[in-house]
Amino acid sequence: MDPFTERTPRVVSAVKLLRGAERRKTGRFLAEGENSVAEALAGGVVHEVFFTERAGERYRELIDDARAAGIPASLVTDRAIRGLSDTVTPPGVVAVCDLLDVPLTRAITAEARLLAVPVAIAEPGNAGTVIRVADAVGADAAILAGDSVDPHNGKCVRSSAGSLFHLPIVRERDTGTVLTALADAGIQVLATAADGEVDLDDADELLARPTAWLFGNEAHGLDPAVAERADHRVRIPIRGRAESLNLATAASICLYASARVQHRSH
Repeated sequence: MDPFTERTPRVVSAVKLLRGAERRKTGRFLAEGENSVAEALAGGVVHEVFFTERAGERYRELIDDARAAGIPASLVTDRAIRGLSDTVTPPGVVAVCDLLDVPLTRAITAEARLLAVPVAIAEPGNAGTVIRVADAVGADAAILAGDSVDPHNGKCVRSSAGSLFHLPIVRERDTGTVLTALADAGIQVLATAADGEVDLDDADELLARPTAWLFGNEAHGLDPAVAERADHRVRIPIRGRAESLNLATAASICLYASARVQHRSH
């Protein structure tokens, strides 16, 4: 059978998922590369897989796994895969998946101990990295609050390195709704701030409690009104000459600090 081309209707439909509006309309998105496709298959969210001849040889086991699960896996031309990819050098394998975000009530529960809450995060690479770190430290969920990037954006999916499929992801445009739900659940809210009244090095007693960490936008930080609603504002001590830390680095330090104390106290 001839490979699908960029004009094959199923490929044309899948290419449209590179656009956020189409993802919202259909409830589906694209995951590309061996790692993401494998995690999506393991999560049971894949509808269809497309692969090039070279990728079919390289990732034969992956393609076999998809077919064994009854998922259509179709050979496509190199030109078709370039249309399905938003990278310069496409890895050659793409899956059409169900959107992953869940309602806020699935993330903010009585059992939740650690939540990552980036607010108005704009850069997909940063969003994916925060999700990856949240997964690595064993956080219960990542909540993208405010006017944040779509976590199903191709760059975000790649940056998460499969973690997008491992923990609940929430999108809630109203940051106030998130903060109210956290307060109602008895989860303390900590905000990162360069001039915070609490030093992270002295915060172990605070960090032992169920915690949601707020991380501000890359360019502007946290909105002062949002930071004001946090229970405490925490500064990361900087001992060298760096002026500040970027969002993903600050999130990594804070989430690891919390996980270290919580695991020690359990």
